[in-house]
Amino acid sequence: MAGWWRLALWVIVGTASSAALADSPGMLTYDEAQQRYLEQSDEIEAADAAVRAAALRYKATRTIGRPEVEIEAQLLDFQKTLFLPLGPLADVGAAFGLVDPLQFRIRELVRRPIITATMPIYAGGQMDAARTGAASKLAIEEAARTETTAKGLAQVARAYFARQLAAEARDVRRDVVVRMEQLVADARALEREQQIARAQRLQAEAALEQAKREFEKADGDLAAAEIAVMSLLRLEAPTKLATPLAVREAALPPVEAFVDSALANHPAIRRLDASVTLAGAGVKSEAAQLRPNVYALAQYNLDRQNTLLTDPDFIMGVGIKFKLASGLGRRSQLSAARETEAQASAGAREARNQIEAGVRIAHSRAETARRRHALYARSIAAADESLRVARLSFRELQGTSRDVTDAELVAASARVEQALAAYEYVDALISLMESSGQMERLPDYLVAAGGGQ
Repeated sequence: MAGWWRLALWVIVGTASSAALADSPGMLTYDEAQQRYLEQSDEIEAADAAVRAAALRYKATRTIGRPEVEIEAQLLDFQKTLFLPLGPLADVGAAFGLVDPLQFRIRELVRRPIITATMPIYAGGQMDAARTGAASKLAIEEAARTETTAKGLAQVARAYFARQLAAEARDVRRDVVVRMEQLVADARALEREQQIARAQRLQAEAALEQAKREFEKADGDLAAAEIAVMSLLRLEAPTKLATPLAVREAALPPVEAFVDSALANHPAIRRLDASVTLAGAGVKSEAAQLRPNVYALAQYNLDRQNTLLTDPDFIMGVGIKFKLASGLGRRSQLSAARETEAQASAGAREARNQIEAGVRIAHSRAETARRRHALYARSIAAADESLRVARLSFRELQGTSRDVTDAELVAASARVEQALAAYEYVDALISLMESSGQMERLPDYLVAAGGGQ
C-alpha cells in the first residue's frame, strides 16, 4: 500500500507541467489552488481559443442563404471576324470587286466591369446541414473544454493532497526518529549502568538508523510532491497548503444521485451526443448531393458603351442544376455517412455505460476508504497504548529495546496507513466528482469532510 501512493506521487510529478513559475502565495487552501489553476492553465486557455474559433465558424453559418455578390473587372484584347453573304447581290458585288461573302474584322481593347449576384433557393438540405454541423462542432469544443478543465482540476487535486499525504508521512517518520534518539540515549545510559546488555543498545541504534533512512525517504517524497504542486500552480517556491487530508464521518449521498448527475452533466457524454448530431448533419449533406440545386442569378454590366457585341446589359433569372454523374459514388458516400452516424450513436451509448460504472466504482471506493479510516483510529489508540507500556517496561527493565522499537514501528505504520486511507478517500472522491461531471464541487465535499477553506 505504501508503494502504491509513492508510485502515484511520482506519476503526478512526471506529468506536471514544466512551464515558467509565478509568484508564490504564503498560504494556499485547495479552493484557492483550484482557482489559481483555472486562471493560469495554458491548456484551458488553448481550449478556450478552440471554443471561440468554433463559435465564430458557427456565427458564419447564420448568413448561409443570403445573396452572394461579386464584382469582376476584365481587360480584354478582343478580336471578332464576321462573314456577310451577299446572296442575290453577289453579281453586283463582283462588278464592284467585292468578294462573296463579305468579311469584317473587329479588334479592340475592351473593359468589362461586371457585378454578379447569386442566391441559393433550394440546395437539397445542404444549408441546414452546414448550420447543424457548425453548431455541433461548437458543442463538441465546449464539452472538450469542460473535460479538459475537469481533468486539470483532478490533476491539481491529486497533486495537492499527495503533497499533504507526503507531509503527514514525513512528520510521522520525523517523530519516530526523535523518539528513537531518546531510546538510544536511554539504552546507552542503562548500558553504562550495566542494567541492560550491549546487544539491546546495538539493537536500538540499528533501529534508529532505519528510522533515519525512512525519514530521508519520506522527506524526498515530500520534496517531489512539492515540485508537482509548484509546477501545476506556477509557484516559484514551496508554499504551505492549508487544506488537510480529511474524511467525512457521514456516508456520501446515494450513488444514484451521482449517476444522474453524470448522465446529465458529464462532458464526454455531451461531446459524444454532439458528435452524433454532427454525423447526422453529414448524412443530410451527402443526401443533398442526390438532389437538384435551385438558384437565382442577376448580372449587371457597369460599362455598356465599351463592351462586347455578345454581352448583355443585364441578366436576371432562375437556374436549376442537377449532377447526373460523379467521379465518386454518391450513394456509397451516403451509406458511409449513415454508418458513421451509427458508429457515433454506439459510442455514445457505450460511454454512458462506462461512465455509470465508473461512478459506481468511485462511490464504492470512497465509502470503503471512509470506513477503513475510521477503523484506523482504534488501531492508533491501541498502538499508542502498546508503545506507552513498552517504553515504561523498558525503563523499569521489564522489557527490551526491541519491544520498544517494534511498538514504535507499529504505531508509526498505523498513522501512515490512516493517512493513506484518507488519501485514498480523497482520490476516490476526486474520481467520483470527475466521473459525475461535478469536479468544480470538490471543495464543497472537502468542507463537509472538515478540510477548512
